[in-house]
This record gives sequence, structure tokens and C-alpha cells, in this order.
Amino acid sequence: MRVSKSQAALPLPARRALKKLGMDISIARRRRGITVALLSERAFINRRSLARVEKGDAGVSMGIYASVLFALGMVDRLGDLADAAHDPLGRALAEEQLPKRVRMRKALMLGVNRGT
Repeated sequence: MRVSKSQAALPLPARRALKKLGMDISIARRRRGITVALLSERAFINRRSLARVEKGDAGVSMGIYASVLFALGMVDRLGDLADAAHDPLGRALAEEQLPKRVRMRKALMLGVNRGT
């Protein structure tokens, strides 16, 4: 199987996270007593793709991971992956860009002074 440049360049923490996701999916399937054949059928994928998902293969599309999570009843957490509420760095950067003080525009100030 060929490995794309993007997969080869995937940072180690990202590879570890995918491997953990695959393991978690495998454990969830086995806890539910679902066979590979049944889960692959429910997710509308082939058994080989499911095996790749359970290994945490980076070459598997996000859509296939989503299908498998849906078939396991776990898709609700997928929407929270990059949720702004769970992004402390993004919030800190946004706060840095806030102005130190806020001034009214001249046109607005003129309108306020005239009573309009």
C-alpha cells in the first residue's frame, strides 16, 4: 500500500491520537458485542476499511471514521473536536487582539451632541 506524503509527514502526536481513536473504536465495538462484519455493514463500508479504522490508519477518510462512530452511536462527540469552547489558545489570541480602549467615532459623537 502506498503512503502519501501527507501521511508520512503526519506529526507523531497526531499519529498517536489516530491510533488511540482506532483502539477506542475497536474496544467500543467489542463491548457492544458487535462483529466486524456487522459493524462494517451498518457503517456501509467493507471489512478491510473497518480494520484500517481500528488500526488508526491516517489514510482512511474522515467520513468513514464518522460512519463508524455513527453506527456505534458515538457520533455526537465528533462535532466537538474543534469546538471554539475547547480552544484556549484561540481564545487567548483573540483576547490579545482586543483593543485596549474603545472610542466612539466622530460621526457618532456629533450625532449624540446634536440630540439625534
